[in-house]
Amino acid sequence: MTETALLAYGDRQYTRAELDALTSGMATILEQRGVRTGDRVALMSSNRPEFVVAMQAIWRLGAAVVLLSTSWKRAEVDHALALTTPSHAVGDNPVLAEAMPMLDLDSPVTPGRREFDTPAPGSDALFVFSSGTTGMPKAVRHTHGGFAAAVAHWRAALGLTPNDRMQILTPPSHILGLLNIATAFDAGAWIRLHPRFDVETMLRHIEADRITIEMAVAPIALALAAHPRLEDYDLSSLRYVVWCATPVTRSVADEVTRRAGVTWVTAYGASELPVITCNVLDGAELDTVGRAVPGVRLRITSPETGEPVPIGDDGEIWVSSPSAMAGYLPDDATESAFVDGWYRTGDVGHLDADGWLRITDRSKEMIKVRGFQVAPAEIEAVLHGHSAVADCAVFGVPDPVSGEAIVAAVSRCGAVESDELTGLVADSLASYKRPSRVVFVEEIPRLPSGKVLRRVLKDRVMSDSAKSEAI
Repeated sequence: MTETALLAYGDRQYTRAELDALTSGMATILEQRGVRTGDRVALMSSNRPEFVVAMQAIWRLGAAVVLLSTSWKRAEVDHALALTTPSHAVGDNPVLAEAMPMLDLDSPVTPGRREFDTPAPGSDALFVFSSGTTGMPKAVRHTHGGFAAAVAHWRAALGLTPNDRMQILTPPSHILGLLNIATAFDAGAWIRLHPRFDVETMLRHIEADRITIEMAVAPIALALAAHPRLEDYDLSSLRYVVWCATPVTRSVADEVTRRAGVTWVTAYGASELPVITCNVLDGAELDTVGRAVPGVRLRITSPETGEPVPIGDDGEIWVSSPSAMAGYLPDDATESAFVDGWYRTGDVGHLDADGWLRITDRSKEMIKVRGFQVAPAEIEAVLHGHSAVADCAVFGVPDPVSGEAIVAAVSRCGAVESDELTGLVADSLASYKRPSRVVFVEEIPRLPSGKVLRRVLKDRVMSDSAKSEAI
């Protein structure tokens, strides 16, 4: 009996046995290069089968994967490597190859057959990166047991079975892309990988591959709603589309439903805690992010006292879950993230009497662009490097495509134009960190302590913009 394919990429199909054989072969190569239990291995790869093979091979050797975004520039990669100190590297990206010796994923792998010890649940499995508000990205550390709990939660929330078919268009270095790949493999569901997002490719493969579950962040949802020939595609195989990473834009979701008949499900998670809530799969309440998945507890607390607030009142969202991160690197960033085992999300919202969670604001200053968290201080550090910048502050504003758009407010002490400053950021940081707008101000409002009054600045800039548009 011929084994059914489990993974597709372009015209190539892979069975589980073929992937296991390639994983054994890759593990042997890494072992020969010196990878041992407890090591950390940097992985910087596009979304391709070799990424999956490399990730599994690293884990089977008892090592941890340090996931680097392929959109990062050299300074960002250098920071991540200094923070996590990996001993080895694997990938398909020249930036990583320049930074340290790298096993190229295009190198041939001889399939093998090996047995491996199961990693201890408490051992490190994964480092992903999540920006804070005070500097460069922090490394989020997940153990094998914690990530396995996240996979179990996601599989149950999605009702995922071996009969499901998915395609992955989001980067595997982002927690959502990785979680989708790992959960599909755990459930025995069929998946197709794509190197990048393209709406025509996505729609064509929903129809041709009979995709049952589609993942969508805001740019994907907007592309669907704006597609001039959406009705021409047969999307009847879809059970639902999951809107992740940013709040649902109801008008966009409703337009896709009206034109294509597909239904939506919302979900909520973070790099530090991948699965928090998910909506019901039939008749989702799109103005909420759903209820806590089984095994996850929610608490809404007063920002001032940390005590629970009454049902219906806004407060900071705290979460307790076996899938919570084991901590940050640097370690000193971990203590403030937890209170008695509860993870402080930095999100503000409220629970109703039936357990539905609604998110209303952010208490942290990070900006969320297309699901990626961006630290204002990281961009500010680049802008301060320009001799004509006297002071600056960066903040996010609502954006229907990206969730939030980045605005840089700059006080000048010399001649410089906005294009030069956005270009400076683009040369130093990933493209999603580039300000969509630079505004020039007389001064940056600060407290006596030096802390930027971002909300005051944001309100001032937004008000000035509204006046200009009115004129």
